[in-house]
Amino acid sequence: MPETAFLITAFATLFVVIDPPGLVPLFIALTRGMAPDKRRAMARRACIIAAVLLLIFGLAGESILGFIGISMPAFRIAGGILLFLTALDMLFERRTQRREGQQAEPDHDPSVFPLATPLIAGPGAIASVILLVGQAGPGWPGTLAVLGLMLGMMVVTYAFLLASPPLERMLGRTGVIVITRLLGMLLAALSVQFVIDGVRWTGLIG
Repeated sequence: MPETAFLITAFATLFVVIDPPGLVPLFIALTRGMAPDKRRAMARRACIIAAVLLLIFGLAGESILGFIGISMPAFRIAGGILLFLTALDMLFERRTQRREGQQAEPDHDPSVFPLATPLIAGPGAIASVILLVGQAGPGWPGTLAVLGLMLGMMVVTYAFLLASPPLERMLGRTGVIVITRLLGMLLAALSVQFVIDGVRWTGLIG
């Protein structure tokens, strides 16, 4: 089994990339006017679809990369850069502005798009799952631990979506911005660590 420190880091990475608090106002906007039971169904469907997508990439992501000739160190470096750009968006609020621009049509089911992807299982989350599975070490215990954490994060995300109305009232827009920027700082540090690990795996540095 992976070390406890790695599991904590993996959970923190998934939390800051998926950003459940930041999804709260967006979920309310996309499901405005819906009955509570339909809103719960949308949240459940979105989290299940996102979990399936992340499971597929967690189990077969490295094989897909190998098939198209991309090494794990190269993907780790690219993933770290991608996560760093995501962190910059969070720090300067561009991510929230871009997400808020992804409005669904009135009769459209938003659970698949844009909720499941790209808001929950976006490029950053997919890259994070592949990187964390690769970092967990050989064998199934590490892979299953990361995928278990990912499924746990889907449960956390579902809970945030269900609690979105009172959370939005409690946090307010300022509270959501503060949390998003704090998570952006943490994600920036984690993304730099991904790049350092990727360069180290290439053998360029000791």
